[in-house]
Amino acid sequence: MSDRTMHWENVYATKGETEVSWYQERPTTSLEMIRAAKSDHEAAIIDVGGGASRLVDALLQDGYRRLAVLDLSANALDVAKKRIGQAASTVDWIVADVTTWQPAKIYDVWHDRAAFHFLTDARDRAAYVERLRSAVGPGGQVIIATFAPDGPEKCSGLPVQRHNSASLAAELGREFELVETRRETHHTPWQSTQAFQFSRFRRRGS
Repeated sequence: MSDRTMHWENVYATKGETEVSWYQERPTTSLEMIRAAKSDHEAAIIDVGGGASRLVDALLQDGYRRLAVLDLSANALDVAKKRIGQAASTVDWIVADVTTWQPAKIYDVWHDRAAFHFLTDARDRAAYVERLRSAVGPGGQVIIATFAPDGPEKCSGLPVQRHNSASLAAELGREFELVETRRETHHTPWQSTQAFQFSRFRRRGS
């Protein structure tokens, strides 16, 4: 087990769902951007680094049927499965490190809220983008949310790499065009604030 995996397994083994800074009861910005990307309920959507996020619950309620959630932590995914109940059997739960994962299918929407910004090593970011390119075909949409340039420098005791839409565009490369970017002020469960940016890209091609 890698150090990265051990860190996140420990976080989710020792903290409740609402005791982590990134907890959102309703992930409104993510939902709005996914709907803008693909309103078709047959769209294949993957939530990368989804952990115990309630995004998958909301997407199921919206009628999306082809959902996957990827995370390093099996503990985090177990929290989400138990919360969702019977409908969890319709979701593809993937325990993997996105930098070494081998995608087995193509997704219409790749969503990542607060996973990419933990990749402070350029080699890890390159490995992430390589997997993204394997998993998202021409016309596919990519939504990446990170701490904004004026956001925190650390999260969960780990350093982060803050981004804006321009730095993300540079990481993804010219085959991805920026469609929209939004700013969000996230309120943690203990009512501190964190500046996030959400950027949505489309892979060029038909």
